[in-house]
Amino acid sequence: MIKSIVLIGMPGCGKSVIGEIIAEKIKMTFIDLDTYISESTKSTIAELFENGEESFRDIESKVVVELSEKAPVLIATGGGVIKRNENILNLKKNGIIIYINRPMENITKDIDVLIRPLLSKDPSQINKLLEERGHLYKKYCDYEVVNTGSIDDIVNNIIEIHTLINK
Repeated sequence: MIKSIVLIGMPGCGKSVIGEIIAEKIKMTFIDLDTYISESTKSTIAELFENGEESFRDIESKVVVELSEKAPVLIATGGGVIKRNENILNLKKNGIIIYINRPMENITKDIDVLIRPLLSKDPSQINKLLEERGHLYKKYCDYEVVNTGSIDDIVNNIIEIHTLINK
């Protein structure tokens, strides 16, 4: 069975943009986890966070179980999906996890903090998020790809990884 591609990484690292391009190139269904959650709950991520982060993470975990059964697909996760080990275990069942590691200075210069609940009140929180999550991205990924700005290079690198895994 062809494995799904699961993209993890910090908010603003390029998961959604890169995921859409890859999915189109290799003819795979693209699913942005946060968009899927918003559409299925008929609420924005910010609205869901109003009930607390744990409440949002519960919804996220339920959706991860559902999506992990749909293979092959390309899933661009939310930045905090790695906060629950159960999410990673479910995503690894039928997928390879690729960490898109983008330098913090590149993220901070173009991230839209207004649409990100954990950053909207204090954009400097991004550094705290990296301290909290950086080691988890590295721990849980099957492959790490550094996003230094060339989207074509990243896309081609991930497609190459996916092709090798599925031979």
